[in-house]
Amino acid sequence: MHIIAVGLNYRTAPVAVREQFAFAERDLPEALRQLIGTQSIMECVVVATCNRTEIYAVVDRHHLCGHYIRSFMEKWFKLPRQHFTNHLYMYEDEKAIEHLFRVTSGLDSMVIGETQILGQVKSAFTLAQQQKTTGTLFNMLFKQAVTMAKRAHTETSIGESAVSVSYAAVELGKRIFGQFNKKTVMVIGAGETGELTAKHLYANGAERVIVVNRTVERAIALADKFGGAAWSLDDAAQRLHEADIIISSTGASEFVLTRAQVAAAMQRRKSKPLFMVDIAVPRDLDPSIAAVENVFLYDIDDLEGIVESNLEHRRQEAAKIEAMISEEMELFATWYKTLGVVPLIRALQTKAADVHEETMKSLTNKLPDLQEHELKVIRKLTKSIVNQMMQDPILRIKEMAGEKRADEAMDMFVKLFALEEQLDQARKAELAAEEGAVTAKKLNVQPKAAAAAALAPVPG
Repeated sequence: MHIIAVGLNYRTAPVAVREQFAFAERDLPEALRQLIGTQSIMECVVVATCNRTEIYAVVDRHHLCGHYIRSFMEKWFKLPRQHFTNHLYMYEDEKAIEHLFRVTSGLDSMVIGETQILGQVKSAFTLAQQQKTTGTLFNMLFKQAVTMAKRAHTETSIGESAVSVSYAAVELGKRIFGQFNKKTVMVIGAGETGELTAKHLYANGAERVIVVNRTVERAIALADKFGGAAWSLDDAAQRLHEADIIISSTGASEFVLTRAQVAAAMQRRKSKPLFMVDIAVPRDLDPSIAAVENVFLYDIDDLEGIVESNLEHRRQEAAKIEAMISEEMELFATWYKTLGVVPLIRALQTKAADVHEETMKSLTNKLPDLQEHELKVIRKLTKSIVNQMMQDPILRIKEMAGEKRADEAMDMFVKLFALEEQLDQARKAELAAEEGAVTAKKLNVQPKAAAAAALAPVPG
């Protein structure tokens, strides 16, 4: 098995490209189902944010996995691969694991050390679990990545001095207007990013905060936190002229404001400057709005320079997290190696249980007058002896699995305890289970129902 990560982010693709590869939240379950049905993919998780679209997968043939995933993207997004291949990156095995740790802890974000990505990765993993597209490897890896990221933010000060895309948008506004007092600010979108934006604006002295959302109830709930007003999108379009600053962060698939609407608002503003920041992907604000006189429009890519000035302290703290990541990667590698000894340990336990059972049968044949409670005591004591005898060999093989010559140690373990027959039976059972899973996939039924389907009479 190999672990890979394929994707594009703010470093490799401009927002105009990234927005074409944004997964709508409602479509993610179907995307996962299609992805897990793709050849060679055994487990998968999709991490989709405004700054990245990444597919993590466990594959059985890493030399072809890039082709299969690009084919999936080509089909899902209805775009020829020539349109996006140059923007993609692909990491394999250790590099993919390291990338996931860096993403989850915020080291790969536009705003280094931001915590929002941790929740997004956790949600992506939870959804994949619900859709049953994760297994042994990703259940371990993603839980470890999330736990490590939480520890990184607790044990370092990387999250101090608020720095996020929404914060950068507010900072940009301050550079243009100086102060927000006596300014009317409109926040379009009542989600997490919208709330962060409103929070930063309020903390920086915005006199009037207006929250705009398709669902007015959500706008009211957010506006109430900051003593602001709540409007619907229709109200906002009619009253744009009242805002001095507009920051938009919705999940809409189409523009929420057009050039014509802004141009009409500017006539009513008598051309007083209007500052607009679009931090949504796909973009909320028609890029042609920038051509309207005295309108200053910025998108998410324009914020990178603003963010840069707030990050020096976080870079110093990031070095501590890099050391944590190295430790976590070693722990995962050790755990992964021990997976190889699991079949050996089970084989030893199976053989020991068989020997114990045969011994008990022999005992009852030779001593037929033993009472039931006496047999129970003997069974318990003899089982304890067997378990104690196995304890040290099992501990030793686990330790040796993490060493350089692990394969030789495992081969010797099999020979010493003569486990060939048990391993052969286990492999046959595993092969039968895999064949059942393949049949189930083809018939679109659960694995347990696959056997019944295979034995059913052929129609007609």
